[in-house]
Amino acid sequence: MPANLPCPPWPPSQQYVGREMLNGGGTLERGECQRRWSGRQSIRFQNIDRKHCVKIVALNVIRHCYSMLSLPMWIISSVKVGVLHSLKERFDEALTRNDVKAIVVTGAKGKFSGGFDITTFGGIQEGRVAAPKRGFVAVDILTDTVEAARKPSVAAVDGLALGGGLEVAMACHARISTPNAQLGLPELQLGVIPGFGGTQHLPRLVGLLKALEMMLTSKPIKGVEAQSLGLVDAVVPADQLLNTARQWALDILERRKPWVASLYRTDNLDPLGDALKILNFARSQAQKHSPNLKHPLVCIDVVEEGVVAGPRAGLWKEADAFEELLRSDTCKSLVISSLLNVELQRSLELPTALVLSNYPVILKEVNENFLLAGIGRVKANLQSRVKKGNMTQEKFEKALSLLKGVLDYEGFGDVDMVIEAVIENVSLKQQIFSDLERYCPPHCILASNTSTIDLNLVGEKTQSQDRIVGAHFLVQHMLCCC
Repeated sequence: MPANLPCPPWPPSQQYVGREMLNGGGTLERGECQRRWSGRQSIRFQNIDRKHCVKIVALNVIRHCYSMLSLPMWIISSVKVGVLHSLKERFDEALTRNDVKAIVVTGAKGKFSGGFDITTFGGIQEGRVAAPKRGFVAVDILTDTVEAARKPSVAAVDGLALGGGLEVAMACHARISTPNAQLGLPELQLGVIPGFGGTQHLPRLVGLLKALEMMLTSKPIKGVEAQSLGLVDAVVPADQLLNTARQWALDILERRKPWVASLYRTDNLDPLGDALKILNFARSQAQKHSPNLKHPLVCIDVVEEGVVAGPRAGLWKEADAFEELLRSDTCKSLVISSLLNVELQRSLELPTALVLSNYPVILKEVNENFLLAGIGRVKANLQSRVKKGNMTQEKFEKALSLLKGVLDYEGFGDVDMVIEAVIENVSLKQQIFSDLERYCPPHCILASNTSTIDLNLVGEKTQSQDRIVGAHFLVQHMLCCC
């Protein structure tokens, strides 16, 4: 069993770009037309060869691609509520068409999905976006439409399949991926749990212990490992992905491959007594690592409900828990933090943002090579602005003059704030904060970039707990604002 179960950050989502669709008569024509759909535009039709009657549903833009196969292709790089509505519509359409025998779910240019669009979380929390009805995604769409479909579906995964993207893939009857595809459920980094059925599907595909580890650590795995665990059925090169998925779907139809609804599998679940021991172990680790966080324990409770009472009961408990956690203060704070992280990436790193705001910054590193690389990156960030015409040479030189690099704490005697941004290692952070307490003035705010470690634990070996705060950013240096 793993020694601990931390919760690292979730990478920011992208956005889908549009939709393409069949015309009203069910045939395809050349040409282009546009219409509004969930705030996005773009529809394109092309000719089609209907040889094998496999419908390809790609996640993000719907388009009719065809080499030897017929298909509307629709794409998701990040999942929005409107995209999920369309997924149900496309599946419903495929099930009623006699010329469609099987379905492949994929993404733009073979890529899959980075997860649910977190801006939608913020919209729901602020009342700007209507929340889907209880169980609409996990039960109505993915379980009762996709997984229960009388035509087989195969997910073709390249790039990212994270969060809601992986949950869509797990609802399909098989999954084919590329070797370097990344698959995971990182929702806990936003203060929620997997809400599209992931808490019930993943344990039945990879086993209870590995599923808990993947969810509670938020760490993705690559395609090769996913195959060894049973999360994907085959791993192929990217240029063979769609053809393999198409053939796999037809093989399922012809019963040459198993037709598996993973939600109802039990072969990977431990006997009940052993499962309860694993769940209790996970609880103890979560409480030890993050004693003030509720959502890791809720995730374990929801998984347990499915193990004890069955997957359908687990889905409904998941839906209720997701809705409650989505509106929690923890989730609201983490969503804001994640959106700020996106903005920080756009502004090219925290030290750059600080000197651009006329704050003197001390950048401390552990050795000269790392220090020179950090200063060089800030300099490159500023030069990029000059090249783009967003900054004059004079302002560039002034901003760069505000940055000072050091290898020790001697210059920390008059700073007003320190932001620690080292790796997620408790003992390392504790040592750093002990050092900072000695070198920094009593009024200095001591901030940690940690996203997973309890701040009380970070400051446990200091007498300065009252001035230690969290400040989560996407940079890996220690910074001082003077």
